[in-house]
Amino acid sequence: MCALLFAIEVGERLPAMKGEFLTGRAATLPGLAAGKVAFVAVGFSYQSRFAVEAWTNRFRADFGREARVTFFEVPMIGGMAVMGKWFIDSGMRRGTPKEDQEHVITVYGGVGDWKKRLGFGTAAAGYLLLLDAEGRVAWKFTGSATVDEASYRDLSSKVKGLLR
Repeated sequence: MCALLFAIEVGERLPAMKGEFLTGRAATLPGLAAGKVAFVAVGFSYQSRFAVEAWTNRFRADFGREARVTFFEVPMIGGMAVMGKWFIDSGMRRGTPKEDQEHVITVYGGVGDWKKRLGFGTAAAGYLLLLDAEGRVAWKFTGSATVDEASYRDLSSKVKGLLR
């Protein structure tokens, strides 16, 4: 029997998101972020990388030095693109500094389920989550390549509140 998937709501624990870091090491969220506040930026297309990178760069500039905070970019890859895993991963590794490769988790397969969970609407968007130290969703937003200042202030306020 197939379980119905519903959108993840604020306050719910993030379901296991399994993939690999660009280093090749297995990665599962929210477990690997346990005990930290984690910003997770998910993209479903090549175009979404602009939104994911814009939001992650801004977040990293403000919170990257805080030991109790982490962040992850999560490209979700499905369909026929799964067959190009080696090519896709090697291209992402070339374009990502070594020190950042354990902040990028590629997820191959299950994309349709994650689209439902994250309320997919447009391919160019980044689907943004903030997790508390227990892996519960504390904030969510669908972001564009231009960081929305009011939404970013809300995100920043949530992070600061979780760190208190």
